[in-house]
Amino acid sequence: MSKKRHELTDEQWQHLEPLLPPQKPKTGRTNLDHRMVINGIIWILRTGAPWRDLPERYGKWETVASRFYRWQKRGIWDGIFAQVQQMKDRDGQLDWEVHYVDGSVIRAHQHAAGAKKVAPQPRV
Repeated sequence: MSKKRHELTDEQWQHLEPLLPPQKPKTGRTNLDHRMVINGIIWILRTGAPWRDLPERYGKWETVASRFYRWQKRGIWDGIFAQVQQMKDRDGQLDWEVHYVDGSVIRAHQHAAGAKKVAPQPRV
């Protein structure tokens, strides 16, 4: 597979592949290639584009989006993150003083962002 910008390298894929569900489920048909789907998900996350704008090289956008949400619902992404974190910690590649991940996002209204308040002008 030719490497495109922001796609998984062969080395990254080698570490990630064993953490994924089987490519061929016990029943049903074989899934679209996991690597292609994950690269499509990465493309969406990096660009912020809607699913419908996913380039065709990653497969049908419906398939990629469906896999992303199905794996999210089943906790697969959380499991992958936990396993990678354990491996890196075991190998001494995590410094807990530096590598702390906080996934919370707090959105504030634009008026709470420190802009000067403008007093309303009286109507004449």
